[in-house]
Amino acid sequence: MMGKLIWLMGPSGSGKDSLLSALRQQEPARLLVAHRYITRPASAGSENHIALSEQEFFTRAGQNLLALSWHANGLYYGVGIEIDLWLHAGFDVLVNGSRAHLPQALARYGQALLPVCLQVSPEVLRARLQSRGRESSQEIEARLARAARYTPAECHLLNNDGSLLQSVENLLVLIRQKEPNHACL
Repeated sequence: MMGKLIWLMGPSGSGKDSLLSALRQQEPARLLVAHRYITRPASAGSENHIALSEQEFFTRAGQNLLALSWHANGLYYGVGIEIDLWLHAGFDVLVNGSRAHLPQALARYGQALLPVCLQVSPEVLRARLQSRGRESSQEIEARLARAARYTPAECHLLNNDGSLLQSVENLLVLIRQKEPNHACL
């Protein structure tokens, strides 16, 4: 039985990295968290990723070693073809995906794709972005406006306003359901 590709999306500050980190600590059976290949230094950001130069990235892309790839925020992102092996072995695979590139993931994985939109209220998102201290107040307001405008259709909603532990449990329940058209959490 082929596994599901869980395409986790959400605005910056919604808690995707925290959720992925918590899932890695729990090591749920039959779930693997994929790392991304990104053209940014390994020390940048809190995401567990593989840092590549642009040349390394383009070499891998040119050799069809990336299952999915995209460009955003001046960087190149990719997920390796190893995820296909994991899916065919029956594992569910969780990817920190891009909202703008959901159609690309749907085209490749079809019914095996489970799109999940991590959402937080504007107040919680503002507080998280401010506490990070990476953006100016104008940049934070722009991020909040973008977050309010965009939720892909056919996406399972996962609220992350509360405790991280509750969000992890809700995500695991959603994954276990395996059906793309269940009610949103």
